[in-house]
Amino acid sequence: MCGRRPSTGGRSGPLEPRVEAGTDLLGGQLRPLPLLPGDDGTRGGDTGQAGETENLPELHEAGDLSVADATLTLEAAVDLTRTGDLWLFRGRSAADHAIRAVTNAPVNHVGMAVVLDDLPPLMWHAELGKGLLDVWTGTHHRGVQLHDLASAVEQWCHRYEQRAWLRQLETPVTAEMEDALLRTIARMDGTPFPATAALAGRWLRGRLRRPAPVESTYCAEVVAGTYQAMGLLAGDRPTNYYDPGNFWSGDDLELTAGARLGAEIRVRVPAPQRQLLASAQ
Repeated sequence: MCGRRPSTGGRSGPLEPRVEAGTDLLGGQLRPLPLLPGDDGTRGGDTGQAGETENLPELHEAGDLSVADATLTLEAAVDLTRTGDLWLFRGRSAADHAIRAVTNAPVNHVGMAVVLDDLPPLMWHAELGKGLLDVWTGTHHRGVQLHDLASAVEQWCHRYEQRAWLRQLETPVTAEMEDALLRTIARMDGTPFPATAALAGRWLRGRLRRPAPVESTYCAEVVAGTYQAMGLLAGDRPTNYYDPGNFWSGDDLELTAGARLGAEIRVRVPAPQRQLLASAQ
C-alpha cells in the first residue's frame, strides 16, 4: 500500500485548480446486499457516539433497483448532469457481489459529476483501473481519479459490465462549494485504492465511528468527503462510515442546508460499435 502522496501545491496540469492545493485525504465504507428482483437486505441506525463500541448496525433498507420509470440515453444524461450529481453502478462480477454482500448495498460503485466552466463533464471517483486519463494530473494511475464522464460511464458499463443510474443533486452549487470541490480534488487525486481486505477493514472501522488512515480510500469515501467539504453532508461521521449504498435513495441519506437528491434515473449506454457490427453478422 502506498503512503500519502506528495502535496499537489504548485501543480500545473491539464486542469488548473482555482484554489491552492492542500494535502489531506478522507476515509472509507462497505455493506450487505439489496435488491434487483430477487435481492434483499436491511439497514438500521447506530448509537451516535463517536468511538463507541456496539453491535454493527443493520445496513441498507431492502428495496427494488427499479426506483424510477424514467430512463435516459448516456448522451442525454451527460448533457443533463451538473456538479454534485451522483452516478451509481451495479455489476455482476464476483467482486461486485462481494462488495454488495458485505455492505448490504444495492450498488457497488458511486462517483460524482464535476461540471465546471467550459470543461466537459467529468467523473470524480476511485477505482482500481488506470485505463482512462486522469485529467487533473494528465497521467494514467489507479485510485482516486478525475475522468471524462462519458468515457468513465462507458468503461464501467462495457468493460466492467455494470448498469448505471444518475441521481441529480437538487440544490444550487455555489462558487464557494466549487472552490471546496477543487481543494478536495487537489488533496485526494492519486490516493491509492485499498486492497480488498483493507477495504472491508476501513468500512468496519467507520461503522464504529473510527476514522481510517488516509493512505488509501475508496469510491464512497471520495464522494462522502467531497460532499462534506462542499457543506452538503455533515461531518459527524468519518468518511469510511459510508459505502455506495448510502447514496442510493432507499438509504435516506440526510444532507444538510436543505439539499436533497432526486430519484435514480436509469442510463442506457449503447453497445460499442464493434459489438453491434459483430452481433449483426
